[in-house]
Amino acid sequence: MKEQLLTTLENAKNYTLSVAAAMPRDAYDFKPADAIWTFNELLHHIGYGIYWWEENFIKQKESDWNPPAITAGKDETTAYLTGAFRALKESIGNIAPGDNGIKGFYATMDHITHHRGQATVYLRCKGITPPEYTY
Repeated sequence: MKEQLLTTLENAKNYTLSVAAAMPRDAYDFKPADAIWTFNELLHHIGYGIYWWEENFIKQKESDWNPPAITAGKDETTAYLTGAFRALKESIGNIAPGDNGIKGFYATMDHITHHRGQATVYLRCKGITPPEYTY
């Protein structure tokens, strides 16, 4: 079971970081409409969401939604995402079969997928073909 979770996580990490890499550094402040996040804010949200979902639904330690300041740009945001995926990978090692943490893991993946899909639309709005989907 853990091997399957780790494979799912690795694919999600690689695809998310590929989406992050596809956007040029100078377009991280792009947003398709005024009422939504910039690309940078969206990716930061994915990173914070990983930490928050992991804490609340995998480790099952209730914490408030309290995101830190938005990372400054492409390099910082990519590093933040990488750290979030690394922390999630470590938590998988502590999930026991039949544990609610497995449900939490899949809820976290769903959140990542939801917002990563939005990020691919941002790429298309900039005329960039998103990376090939991996699963």
